[in-house]
Amino acid sequence: MKRLRLLTAALPVALIGAFSIPVSGAGPVGTQHDAAYAGGATAHGVTNAFVTAQKTSCYTPEVPYFTSNGPNDGYTGMSPCGGASLVKDHSESDIRVDPTNPKHLIGTVKWFVSAEGYNHLLGFFESFDGGASWPVQGHIPGYEGWGDNTDPIGAFDGFGNFYLLNLPYQFYYNSDGTHNFQINQNKEPNPSVPPEVISVAVRPHGSSTATQWISTHEGHPDFVAPYDSKGLEPDKQWVAIDTNPSSPFYNRIYALWAVFSGCCTAQTFVSYAQAHAGGTHSDWSTPLRLPDGSNNPQGVSYVLPHVDPDGVVYTPLTNTAPEKGYCCDKITMIKSLDGGVSWNVTSVVADNIAAPPARYPNTTFRDGIETTFTVGRQKVNGRYPLYVAYEDYGTGFGNVMLVASYDGGASWSTPVVVNDNASPADEFQPNLAAAASGTISVNFYDRRLPCPAQGGAEAAGAGLALDQVNPRYSGSLPPYGAANYCINASIQFFRANLQRVGHNIRISQHSFDPQLNAPHTSCATCVGTFIGDYFGNDFNSSMSFSTFVSTFDDGSNPNHYQQQVVATVAIP
Repeated sequence: MKRLRLLTAALPVALIGAFSIPVSGAGPVGTQHDAAYAGGATAHGVTNAFVTAQKTSCYTPEVPYFTSNGPNDGYTGMSPCGGASLVKDHSESDIRVDPTNPKHLIGTVKWFVSAEGYNHLLGFFESFDGGASWPVQGHIPGYEGWGDNTDPIGAFDGFGNFYLLNLPYQFYYNSDGTHNFQINQNKEPNPSVPPEVISVAVRPHGSSTATQWISTHEGHPDFVAPYDSKGLEPDKQWVAIDTNPSSPFYNRIYALWAVFSGCCTAQTFVSYAQAHAGGTHSDWSTPLRLPDGSNNPQGVSYVLPHVDPDGVVYTPLTNTAPEKGYCCDKITMIKSLDGGVSWNVTSVVADNIAAPPARYPNTTFRDGIETTFTVGRQKVNGRYPLYVAYEDYGTGFGNVMLVASYDGGASWSTPVVVNDNASPADEFQPNLAAAASGTISVNFYDRRLPCPAQGGAEAAGAGLALDQVNPRYSGSLPPYGAANYCINASIQFFRANLQRVGHNIRISQHSFDPQLNAPHTSCATCVGTFIGDYFGNDFNSSMSFSTFVSTFDDGSNPNHYQQQVVATVAIP
């Protein structure tokens, strides 16, 4: 995602909704000592694979950028790679399990050749043995003519074809190194293509090489919606596919996205098509504007569609409040009973949620998607449950809240605090997934553990000695032992009725420093950096799979680049 949301100080939280459904485990959560959390990865048999460090990747950027911010934070600028440029950093990821083969997984991620210039395409990594190895990796072809491709998100259809919903966009660099997204055919790097598009690339079932993708439809690029007009900016696209053979809309693909008019006012849209065997599909429907349940202008809007096994499509809409200075968020649930043809507002999930700051304290990376949603796969009292998790900053620290609906979204349970840290720290970017058994999981980034102490192997592996200049941190640098600074990834399991299964599990085997090699979203000398706006979470029949960023050197990452880790843990 290419825009930095603007938020001011958080307000106290006030949640609304009908809390008539009894929910087990809805009371206060018991905390977990840091020592128990730190050893959780070992105790629960968590595995980590630094998948993007396993192969050398390169591509030729449409708009090169040669500035280096090094040696601080390990930056080295853009580097040659066999006549192209080396892909160094990999942040913002998604992971999906093939419904036709539980050992087949595809992860997608942003590929950066220039962290300083925020210059990237989308790449993928693929496993055929349940995540034990990742032999096929490459960039996702078809849209190289745009300056950046962004926001990796994919879904498998019922045939085992993998659909990536992409956002290619053009930009050029101003003289001061900032990005310019204005439409100007004298300055655009490739004026023969639209400035921005919502588009699709399909990896057909049975593909075995990195280049086997379909990015055309009926002889032209597979555009869901092109945008040629200044002032209409698509962003935050998401995809879902109905993979239940008994559904009346089996193999229908749903593409949703937001369109911004001006800085921060958004409208959301849906288009759908029918998936066919071999990786082809019907024409995309004319984009339909979605209802938002509000008469007020909406700010940043996240659309997160999921389909229940009966074919009902749901998505929450998470909106900020421009008229309130982006202080607080509102989550509205909408649904379609007729395969995306029409939509209705179901309920307000939560309102006046205290929004997190644009950047968390001590570090320069920006906040990401604050809401996540999934649909349960086992009925509870005759209905498929709905689950929404979201960030809340009402305590002055990020916390992850979870609610459920057991009546199709008409009412919502009392919020549950997902994170169980004993001392206040920021917990953020939740992502929900649902297993076939009915168990659900919430994964999230976690800052409860202090950075490693000076002199140990963990501090050396974390590369903390490289972190010597940070305008957002008032303590001493390098940040040995710094609180609320370094990051881990965590997961929490729940049963369908929100009964908590044990404590948070640390799914990163090592803490990492988010300052190292972090892409700069605006310009090389600008403060704001990026670790991704979300990361992946999915299940097969027995295992949970998560993807997240890490700059730790496990022996494969000596330059402390942003790499993608795939973590596995058995479903409890």
